[in-house]
This record gives sequence, structure tokens and C-alpha cells, in this order.
Amino acid sequence: MDEGQERAYREFAAGAIPHLHRVAYGASRDRHRADDLVQTTLEKMYVAWPRVGRTASSPLAYARKVLVRILIDEQRRAWFRREVSVDAVPEQPAYDGRLRSVEDTPELVAALARLSQRQRLAVLLRHVEGLSVAEVSESMGISESNVKAATREGLGVLREVWGASELAKGAAS
Repeated sequence: MDEGQERAYREFAAGAIPHLHRVAYGASRDRHRADDLVQTTLEKMYVAWPRVGRTASSPLAYARKVLVRILIDEQRRAWFRREVSVDAVPEQPAYDGRLRSVEDTPELVAALARLSQRQRLAVLLRHVEGLSVAEVSESMGISESNVKAATREGLGVLREVWGASELAKGAAS
């Protein structure tokens, strides 16, 4: 990779990390795992950057697709087990009604945990990341109608679990 490509990759990575971390955390519900997922995504992007930087219309969309594939591949492995080890429960900041990150609201994280992986990713990519149905379809590798169905079903579960009033407040912000 030449110096110009290296500089372009570093700029891309610096701008992409918040977006990728938001999706990774929302999907995995674990900050450390989200960090690992983002790091693995950026490693794969670095290797592919000479090709991706030149040809991809949106490197961030490509990176999201890589992240989703890594998450799916990781959970398919038979040895994958979620392990939780905590010395002390971290103090959570009060929710002020503005969603800056999925991590801002423990209630949302708990509600997202009730969704299937497909529903969780569809809701996060559509409503937290603000992607179109077509962009989510491309990122997840499923049809647009499946994106719409997964989003509808996921939002239905969130309404039941989290309450319609909380969703309305979050959407109004």
C-alpha cells in the first residue's frame, strides 16, 4: 500500500469507528466484543483497502457489510459462547432523551437483547444508523422485503418490551 492509500485508510478508519462500534455494540450487547468486532473489521478493511478504496462507492457500507458477516460467522461457530465476568457493575448515566449511542440507554440494550440477531441488526442499521432499506439489504445480504419484515417484527417486540411511549420519545428526539 502506498503512502496516499495509507493516509486515505487512516482517515476512513477514524471516521468509521463510531458508526461501526454503534452497530457492533447494539448487535453484540458487549463493549469488549464490540471493540473486537470493530478491530477485526478494520483489519479486513486494511487488507482489502487497495481494492476497496479505489472501487467501492461507499467504503463505510462495505465495512458495515464486513462487520455483519464477521458477527454472523462468529456466532455460527460451535465453540462460540458468551462469557460475562464483571467485578463491579458499572454506573450508568441518566438518560436525557437523546440517543447518541446505543450504550446511552440500558433499557434499550436490554430490549434489544430480546430480539433475534436478524431483527436486532435490521433495527440498528435502519433506525440507529439511519440507513435505507436498500443499504441494510446490501449490508445484511438479504432481500429488501426481509429487511422490512425483520424491522417490523423487531420494532413490534421493542414496543412490547420497552413500551410504545419510550419508543415515541426516542423517535421524537
